[in-house]
Amino acid sequence: MNEAARIGILGGTLDPIHLGHIEAALAAREALRLDRVVIVPAHVPPHRSRPASSPYHRFAMAALAVAGVDGLCVSDVELLAPGPSYTADTLHHVANEHGLERSQIFFITGADAFAEIETWKRYPDVLDLANFVVVSRPGMSLVDLRSRLPHLRGRMRLPLGRAHSEITSPGETTIFLVDAPTPDVSSTEIRRLIGLGEPVMGMVPPSVEWHILQHGLYVQRVPTTSRAEHLHGENRT
Repeated sequence: MNEAARIGILGGTLDPIHLGHIEAALAAREALRLDRVVIVPAHVPPHRSRPASSPYHRFAMAALAVAGVDGLCVSDVELLAPGPSYTADTLHHVANEHGLERSQIFFITGADAFAEIETWKRYPDVLDLANFVVVSRPGMSLVDLRSRLPHLRGRMRLPLGRAHSEITSPGETTIFLVDAPTPDVSSTEIRRLIGLGEPVMGMVPPSVEWHILQHGLYVQRVPTTSRAEHLHGENRT
């Protein structure tokens, strides 16, 4: 009998997607031996200001970023959702789209984002909808995460390998901790630099940088009335 596929999901505003996102996806794929990782740009991110670029530009940049990267692909499932993109909804949508059980789904997030898990909609039920893969981030180590969320320590473990018996059992979910070096970069900083006319080489894939420049994304606009002042973009990733 063929072994059931295991699918990773990495969602978020991705405004823009950067090398930190890509490296986290690759680290999770390698550590958990995932068959593929699906990148899911959010349509309307919850609890955040309106994204600086449209969902279609963010989808295009995500598609460009993963083009030719083995095991990574992009889904437009959230672009079709009319309301905010909550993690619980994303997990349901992707599970239905691929016909997956919750033990086959691995939601990938950074340690800094997971540290705020208690603020997520439908917490703690969302932790039962899929396995979580928490990747260390600059400024937030896995040790820090354990200390910050002591009530979840019992569900946290290190990845052991490909075998299902070593990873998760049907009907059960786990929080896997992956210690991997990822670039110290954020979408907020990228938008700030572009707004100042500074280069972002080495922070985003070259194809994403070209898309940003080609479409004039994140460029500060100068008002046509009163004295010229730069407009500031949102400071939310």
